[in-house]
Amino acid sequence: MNKLYSEAVELVDEITLMLKDDDKADEIIKIIVPAFPYIRKVVRHSHGVKNLFTGAQNCASEEAGAYTGEVSAAMIKSLEATYVIIGHSERRSHYKETHEELKKKVNIVLNQSLIPIFCVGETKEIRQANRHFQIVEEQISESLFHLPAAEFGKLVLAYEPVWAIGTGVTATSAQAQEMHHFIRSQIEKKYGKDTAKSISILYGGSCNAKNAAELFACPDVDGGLIGGAALVAKDFITIIHSFPK
Repeated sequence: MNKLYSEAVELVDEITLMLKDDDKADEIIKIIVPAFPYIRKVVRHSHGVKNLFTGAQNCASEEAGAYTGEVSAAMIKSLEATYVIIGHSERRSHYKETHEELKKKVNIVLNQSLIPIFCVGETKEIRQANRHFQIVEEQISESLFHLPAAEFGKLVLAYEPVWAIGTGVTATSAQAQEMHHFIRSQIEKKYGKDTAKSISILYGGSCNAKNAAELFACPDVDGGLIGGAALVAKDFITIIHSFPK
């Protein structure tokens, strides 16, 4: 919940201007995920920039009806967005979203031909209790493993160590790789090697311009779910350039 409208437009203008003549960034998929009121504006500004897409930060768990204040996946689709973040750690903690509710959201988003970015991750207490693998496996299996392989293959996953979000503390590259590899191994057990290999798993936990290159060099880290570091255009572009060639 950052940026007033004029500030958001200015940021997107800066990012798109930098990307239009940036051959290095052309083949990298870039997604801007603004607050709901700004989605259509970001979509329009993304036109003409290769592999630049727009997403929503959340959606309702119901398709339509008397749910005042909610925003449906169909509404997001009508704005020409492409992605929807589901299960962000802040949604899980602040709004107590359950596995079953997130499962419903995944189904609705896929039914609208949108791409879910499904977030998983553990708190500091869970990691200290050495239950982080158990919790992440549960988050994936309870909300996603009902999907047939073809539908599951459309997802993007994002690992968020909750203890590293907005704290300035980042998981080491070894910690990130360990969990990303674990997630991929769980997918392989359920859906096979081809599906596991094709799924993109993003890292989201205080990833920034300084540490992105090291994190992205990990074999099972396919990209980043960037928060505060994406609020400065120059830093966001630096992160994009941090992908291995």
